[in-house]
Amino acid sequence: MKRYERHADAMAQLIHSGALRPGDRIPSVREASRTRGISPSTVFEAYYLLEAQGLIHARPRSGYYVSARLPAAAGPRPAEPQPSQPAPTSTGVAVSGLVFEVLGLARERDLVPLGSAFPGLELFPLEPLARCLATGMRKLDPWNIVQSLPPGDERLRQQIALRYGLHGSAVDVQEIVITNGAMEALNLCLEAVTRPGDVVVVESPTFYAALQALERLNLQVLEIATHPRDGIDLNALAEALRRQPPHQPIKACWLMPSFQNPLGSLMPEHHKRALVALLARHQVPLIEDDVYGELHFAPQRPPPAKAFDSEGLVMHCSSFSKSLAPGYRVGWVAAGRFATAVQRLKLMTTLSAATPSQQALSEYLAQGGYDRHLRQLRRSLAQQQAMALAAVARHFPPGTRVSQPEGGYFLWVELPARVDALQLHHQALQRGISLAPGQIFSADRHFANCVRINYGHPAQTRFEAALTTVGALATALAAPGTAASDAKKNEAPSV
Repeated sequence: MKRYERHADAMAQLIHSGALRPGDRIPSVREASRTRGISPSTVFEAYYLLEAQGLIHARPRSGYYVSARLPAAAGPRPAEPQPSQPAPTSTGVAVSGLVFEVLGLARERDLVPLGSAFPGLELFPLEPLARCLATGMRKLDPWNIVQSLPPGDERLRQQIALRYGLHGSAVDVQEIVITNGAMEALNLCLEAVTRPGDVVVVESPTFYAALQALERLNLQVLEIATHPRDGIDLNALAEALRRQPPHQPIKACWLMPSFQNPLGSLMPEHHKRALVALLARHQVPLIEDDVYGELHFAPQRPPPAKAFDSEGLVMHCSSFSKSLAPGYRVGWVAAGRFATAVQRLKLMTTLSAATPSQQALSEYLAQGGYDRHLRQLRRSLAQQQAMALAAVARHFPPGTRVSQPEGGYFLWVELPARVDALQLHHQALQRGISLAPGQIFSADRHFANCVRINYGHPAQTRFEAALTTVGALATALAAPGTAASDAKKNEAPSV
């Protein structure tokens, strides 16, 4: 155990024992450093960890205080979901119809958005961003528009390169291309390295938008077994690379090594290093989707796979949509050896990302405060996760399994086999709740008894009531006998 973890554990014990109560001020960084004989940076790391766990919070110019107690789960948490077992062969993709149907039914403003792909807007510094946007609009001139053409606003790309450096990854600003959100970055990378009919590896389950992108480009998908905690099975991937016939080799991998959507899995650092080495031996590009990397609950950000890339084969895609500025649609890719190809594709398709949005984010990052915002955001998400896990443990049917991610804002819930996730989705909609049914996360519509739950919306009363309702509906569907199921279904509370 590292020194900061030992100090964090000691403070956590004081909080759990009641020696430190909600609202109490904890020792300052300077005081803790002096009395414990540790460096201030070690104390900061310990306090960041306690923040992420929801045990303490910072008050501006005042210090750190013990947070209100989180609800505890009744008894032990449910077990993790089982690792997936996808088919060993590639297949075509036809999921867009189902995805559009599911998402189209869940657009009502008053729905409790357990099925949403976005966190709550109240978690973000919208007013400071709006001021930066207004400043950029006042200063806008034709030269700004020219500067925003691919590869994008130079000042913003420098700010992004600086953040790579702060997290220990050396990325040349020249390989960074600004895009309209991460989805455009990911799609451009896919177009740069594939042709129709090529085979692309994804995790199982995988984000439905990845499947839609593969469908649009007429690509074959090969789903690889994935663990809900540690990510893609490297042995299964190595076997797939070896097994694939020479006339149809794997041309790319689209993976999410950090806080994967929908599982929330986090590949250990040594697995990421091994992944990059494995793909380098086969000269297979990795399209790394890392939009949730900043939403870690541990003190330090997990390194992306890009950090271990020495051959330019990793195209690292991210955005500010999930961590800072929803709706601004500013993403990027550090495209390695494919930077020129991605830049040309960007110029040929959507020309550039919006100039005011690029300038606003550049100004916000230059002013500082991003990391302070991120600490608050991570603390809120950690608190919401604790509430969600407690609610699932209390209200969902026996036999339910649920992921326990170390970051992000999704839970992957594996319900008893009798529960059909699409049926549960429709019943929940009738009660004002959206869900993301498991069938949209696989090319062959596996995971029929699974749902993805978004816990990133802090309206606690509605949130907990919605989970109670979904649990009651799932319990009714899991019960044997149609009559009993119908009776229990009618008893499910509304939000």
